[in-house]
Amino acid sequence: MFTGKTILVTGGTGSLGKVLVRRLLQNELGAPHKIIIFSRDEAKQHEMRISYMNKRAATDEIIFRNFQRVLDFRIGDVRDFHSVAEALRSVDVVFNAAALKQVPTCEYFPYQAVMTNIGGPENIVRAIQELNLPVQTVVGVSTDKACKPVNVMGMTKSLQERIFIQANMRCPKTRFICVRYGNVLSSRGSVIPLFHDQIRHGGPLTITTSDMTRFLLSLDQAVDTIFAAYKDANPGETYIPRVPSARVVDLAAALVGDRPIQTVVTGIRPGEKLHEILISEEEVNRSVVRGSYYAILPMLPELNDGKEYAAALKREFSSADNVMAPSEVVDMLRHYHLMLDDNLQEDGELLR
Repeated sequence: MFTGKTILVTGGTGSLGKVLVRRLLQNELGAPHKIIIFSRDEAKQHEMRISYMNKRAATDEIIFRNFQRVLDFRIGDVRDFHSVAEALRSVDVVFNAAALKQVPTCEYFPYQAVMTNIGGPENIVRAIQELNLPVQTVVGVSTDKACKPVNVMGMTKSLQERIFIQANMRCPKTRFICVRYGNVLSSRGSVIPLFHDQIRHGGPLTITTSDMTRFLLSLDQAVDTIFAAYKDANPGETYIPRVPSARVVDLAAALVGDRPIQTVVTGIRPGEKLHEILISEEEVNRSVVRGSYYAILPMLPELNDGKEYAAALKREFSSADNVMAPSEVVDMLRHYHLMLDDNLQEDGELLR
């Protein structure tokens, strides 16, 4: 499916971007002609380039060969129309992973979030439309916080979804689709690396509230969702992974184990929800099952086929429902090798 294609990954040096690029370099869905890493941080691009140069082991041979052949690093910012337009030339597929995603940061600097999370997608659509670029597919990466948003991050991501969905009308030769998922285990800035760091330093572990729940999935599951949408989504559809959720206190307890570390409840941060939602009550009526995923059909009648579908759910898809038991949380963390071991350094820090 990607054989011979030129792929642009905005935000390609982020946690998701790096795993997405690795999977693309493994020729999982075919051998791309070129993969363009588009981001504004030269230090992260340099680190990523060096990491691939060091992948000479036999198990990484295909990645190393492809890195030399197809990877193209470009400095640019999705906020800047001209750099976006230049990067999009000769591109077949776009994965838009560039974002300001930290909830408190977006609350304190809301217009910065607007420029990246809304202005960036608009620049992609505008470039394709005004320059008549032959881009085949654009995949917008969204978040559960975009569903019934209460914070700036979610509001801007919700508008990103609407911009990309409506873009199917502005650029009818390009398929615009979205993916929406919950918290990614061990991604940059997420709660598990924070808990790891707090445990290494002897605590305390900080939890905002004891009732909070979150959807959880791995970085590879996030990429699986992106690939599934790319393969099967119709224009204007949003793909949702059918993933479990957990109480944050159970996540903390699983990581702490029997270590003598205190847990402190600090209160909900600006913009935080108690529970996250992946599909709202309104969206339930236009959601269908697609294998391991739900697909939300576009609300715009111009993008619908006019058929009636049986609703995939009877109520909203909330992290408060079907919460994993504490033992299941432990099993999940062990499966993804996210538990801390019990080796201690002389200074008392715990090693991963």
